[in-house]
Amino acid sequence: MIRIITSFFGAGLLPGAPGTWGSMAAIPAAMLLHYLGGFPALSAATLLVFFLGWWATSRHVVAMGESDPSEIVIDEVVGMWIGLMPLSFGLWRMGAEPHVFPWPGWVLAFLLFRFFDVLKPFPVSWADRLHSPLGVMLDDVIAGIMAAAIVMLAAAVAHGWGG
Repeated sequence: MIRIITSFFGAGLLPGAPGTWGSMAAIPAAMLLHYLGGFPALSAATLLVFFLGWWATSRHVVAMGESDPSEIVIDEVVGMWIGLMPLSFGLWRMGAEPHVFPWPGWVLAFLLFRFFDVLKPFPVSWADRLHSPLGVMLDDVIAGIMAAAIVMLAAAVAHGWGG
């Protein structure tokens, strides 16, 4: 069960770039959450999965004897969901149909999140150096917040500053 959680149903076990697979798997899951309950559902799930991921990661790293095995991608899921929150919030606030989730927003969130997750600028690098289950989760939370900030800025520019 722990490995199912930390690998996000096996996405982290796919060959190549597990973090990218986990980030990609997070998008349809976020779309489903948004469809089922809008921004409140995505927010609640993000909070729940953060704590579930922190717990499962702490068990996984003890079992594996590594501080951050590459198959752990539940942190990428949380970070991506944070990066997608501005899109979900804006659509929910406008009263858009729940099946609407425009691709430019989620593509930008994905690219920005992966950029910050891979390059690890400060403060992402600070959290990554914690070498603990919390650090595993926190660096992606910070990368997601940074991505979300730029997604909000891009939306403001694309849709007009004053709305």
